[in-house]
Amino acid sequence: MAIDTTTSSTTPVREPLDDPRLSTRDKLVLFVLCAAQFMVALDFSVLNVALPRLGTDLGMSRSALQWAVTAFALPSGGFLLLFGRVGDLYGRRKLFLTGLALFGAASLLATLAWDPASFLTGRALQGLGAAAIVPTGMSLLTTTFPEGPARDRALGISGTLLSLGFTVGMVAGGVLTDALGWRSTMALLSVFALIVLPLAPRLLPESRTPERPRLDVPGAVTVTTGLLSLIYALSTAADHGFGRADVITTLIAGVALLAAFAVVESRTQAPLVSLPMLRRRTVAWGNLGGLVTFSMMSTVIFVLTLYLQETLHLSAFETGLVFGVQGVLSAVAGSYAAKVIGRFGARRTLVGSLAGQGALIAALLGLNAHTWSVWLATTAVSLASMCHLGAIISYGLTVTSGVPDEEQGLATGLVTSTQQVGITVGIPLLGVLATTSGDLLSGVHTVLALDAAIVLAAAVLVGLGLRIRRTA
Repeated sequence: MAIDTTTSSTTPVREPLDDPRLSTRDKLVLFVLCAAQFMVALDFSVLNVALPRLGTDLGMSRSALQWAVTAFALPSGGFLLLFGRVGDLYGRRKLFLTGLALFGAASLLATLAWDPASFLTGRALQGLGAAAIVPTGMSLLTTTFPEGPARDRALGISGTLLSLGFTVGMVAGGVLTDALGWRSTMALLSVFALIVLPLAPRLLPESRTPERPRLDVPGAVTVTTGLLSLIYALSTAADHGFGRADVITTLIAGVALLAAFAVVESRTQAPLVSLPMLRRRTVAWGNLGGLVTFSMMSTVIFVLTLYLQETLHLSAFETGLVFGVQGVLSAVAGSYAAKVIGRFGARRTLVGSLAGQGALIAALLGLNAHTWSVWLATTAVSLASMCHLGAIISYGLTVTSGVPDEEQGLATGLVTSTQQVGITVGIPLLGVLATTSGDLLSGVHTVLALDAAIVLAAAVLVGLGLRIRRTA
């Protein structure tokens, strides 16, 4: 398998590896990239259980607490595509290091926050740093490890830590908040950045495209403001519903701006997003699978958290243990993912993982108000998460396989944007049905039924879209 050697004089030229075993340097590079991704994944969930104490300490009302999450989600999702392309053009390593430094400094600001404004500023800057770290980190991974077993294994480890980071954040957030207070959750992120930042310059090679086309400014403006509007609308709707004027206005604006972005990209000579790339079956259907697996699994975790604490009356610590089992089994699944993908291929693994995730979510419809249901919840959500992890890794491979190195930032920007949008949209679209239902258990059943149906439908559509053929 040939590697495109025209990407840049600074891009390392490596022969494909038939042996997935990694050298010592490869392992160190993978450690740096995965630690940064784990840190960002941790930030998505580590603060959740600390919000009530944070609000009391900083004088934030219950309605204002949603901004602790939204202030991070807006820039982290809104700037992903833009920063992915900037890294392609001006240096992925350079932007990755800048994002790490910004994330670490912002986490320190959030740790030391003295009022709501300083805290939310720290959270917004964390999100901006994450928007630089995620696409450039993924691009550095896919350009460092050539297509084949080595990349499969690297992406398997990265996907495992991405999934594990979200789960660990939920457990660690509760433990740290009880023991040391809410500020310790933000301090933990500063420590991660402090560990990774000194190692990264020594290990990571620079990587960029050889040409320097002009940045697509109209495309950057429309897609960034469109994503910002859409994420704001969906994040706010999760707490206040879709009836508010600002939610309706920003939702319409987001859709209109993204439509305008599509028009701009079809007419510019150096587009931010290559429409021919979006027309690739692997990119289009792979990203659909990624969007569904992320959005529907985040919804399951949200409604199960409510169910376990409000219906079964488990403590926050006991609830954390349930998701701790989920995290352990996800890690186990990640260790075998590369072998499964090597045996069946990324496309078949994606479809099979979606089908398994949907079937196991459907099994959760057996939950009731009896305490023994905790065993069903633990078993089904843990196995569903194993399938979810398989879908995460295989959709990333499906989307990025066959893409030239000079467009890896764009491809991985699409992958990570799908992740961010998926995590953001699931809870507002379905989770709100559980919180607004008169009977929580009935609402949870409604959400789980819809969730399972959507995932199973996506498995069928992605399978047909990728046109998987039986090989002789």
